[in-house]
Amino acid sequence: MTTVELTRFRVPAEKTEELLAARTDMLKDFAADRAGFLGARLVQLPDNEWLDIVDWATPEDFATSREKGPNLPGIARFFAAIDSLVVAEEGVSAG
Repeated sequence: MTTVELTRFRVPAEKTEELLAARTDMLKDFAADRAGFLGARLVQLPDNEWLDIVDWATPEDFATSREKGPNLPGIARFFAAIDSLVVAEEGVSAG
């Protein structure tokens, strides 16, 4: 089983292109800097909301990543496009 990070957030419509442009570099930075990072999917929801689904090998890998925050340029650019956090949750993949 893997740990799943679920983060729902809002992005102003005028920053959508910025968010999507930063996504590729953010994923590259995660792959290079975050032990246990397995992959991620970004889902666009109604009303300028997004859901980021990130898979981690272990809960410890996810916790270590959270402690690092936006420590690399691609991650910082992605986070900068986010207006507000709606909810952040952690779960375990059952499949």
